[in-house]
Amino acid sequence: IYDMNKKAARFYFENLIKSANPGYDYLLRRQLDPTSIKKFGLGYARNEWNDLLNHMTKLGYEPKEMEAAGLLSVSNGKYFEKFRNRVMFPIINTGGKVIGFGGRDLGDKGPKYLNSPGTAVFFKDNNLFGLNLSRNEIKKADYAIVVEGYMDMVSLYRNGICNVVASMGTALTKHQCMLLKRYAGTVVLSYDSDAAGQAATTRGIELLQKAGMKSRVLRIPDGKDPDDFVKKHGKLAFLELVDKAVPYEEYLISLIRKKHDIVSVEGRTVARLLEGFSPIERAVYSKQIAMETKISEAAIEAEMNISTLSNEKSRKAETPDLSYKLSNIGNIKVQEHFIALLALDAEYINRIIPYEQVFEEPVYQRIYMAIKDVYAIDAYADTEKLMDAMEPDDTVYFQNVVNNVIVNENSNTVFEECRKNLERMQKEQDRDSLMHMMETMPDTPENEEQLNQILLQLQKINAK
Repeated sequence: IYDMNKKAARFYFENLIKSANPGYDYLLRRQLDPTSIKKFGLGYARNEWNDLLNHMTKLGYEPKEMEAAGLLSVSNGKYFEKFRNRVMFPIINTGGKVIGFGGRDLGDKGPKYLNSPGTAVFFKDNNLFGLNLSRNEIKKADYAIVVEGYMDMVSLYRNGICNVVASMGTALTKHQCMLLKRYAGTVVLSYDSDAAGQAATTRGIELLQKAGMKSRVLRIPDGKDPDDFVKKHGKLAFLELVDKAVPYEEYLISLIRKKHDIVSVEGRTVARLLEGFSPIERAVYSKQIAMETKISEAAIEAEMNISTLSNEKSRKAETPDLSYKLSNIGNIKVQEHFIALLALDAEYINRIIPYEQVFEEPVYQRIYMAIKDVYAIDAYADTEKLMDAMEPDDTVYFQNVVNNVIVNENSNTVFEECRKNLERMQKEQDRDSLMHMMETMPDTPENEEQLNQILLQLQKINAK
């Protein structure tokens, strides 16, 4: 699929640059230059039903393979182009592989933007457009700007604002938050100011909070999108807006003010607003709202406690239980903590190799071998690149471990505890084996020397 996507991207790119076409005209109107077009590998899907199909068939690919890659659709046994009359944005993972496409419609016969369907290599919820180019800049800045659309990301990047990614037309997902967390601790959200954009921002704030990340919200005057604003006012003006981005608490409170008469708002509404805050933040903002309402801080806090208990029950109910699908071979907890450590830092690979026999659970054994192979080539590989090397079904288990096994703060301590646990288990196994040998060995003069040796070994084990 990677190879097919790469050749399809090249085909779309050549369509765009080799002759006049609506796609190139559109990009010129959007003030993109040839350098940016090449940088992002943009392309054009002609308004034809079999254009890419004929090209890829000549290269030896079967229609069924192209359908599996998300390049073709099929109806009544007939294959046809998935993308027609669209500017094409190749979606490239951090390993440099084309995993899918986004297409911007140039007519009015379909959705404005169309993304590749889910395939063996592309999961929209797990990827961010432009991260392959921006991840190092995000690390340097220690924050990421998240926009909604492809053009917003491209426009900001070409104007020198490079710590930016696009969530591909939807609100942030849990997996996208975890992906961003590898590069920065703070996210600045810059979505549209309409109702859909506000809902996406609110949802993004919630998920970033759960991921343990900080968030701020960038407000663009007159409801403009990032692309329009940066083209009109330039890089420095946009960065001023970034500096003025409001903390998520202030943004959420402003939404409440817009939707409700703050003087008469109910305590439960306030409680829902504050339920994601830390105790200190909650105290500050409950006091702020209490000053504007007739609700006492004590009443808000009481409702807050009820809401917290309810949410805790809900979270427990929503946590996926994959354990029943595991064969429970070996020490599952140690295997999971080792995988979490490897996802955190390649430095742990050499420390874990002496204990790799612990990976007896087939799923975790495959995940470990995939990580080991990747780190042998690229010690700086991120989570997405590690997942690219895994079987599609195994990525679910890997992501579950990364999301739920916490090792960040005390990773060395976690490793030492796992190591001691394994050594303790080995000691117990050795003792049991020797005891079994003693119990089953006939007590005869011929075996006396061997029995003495077993006793000596037992003494050494017990003395450790």
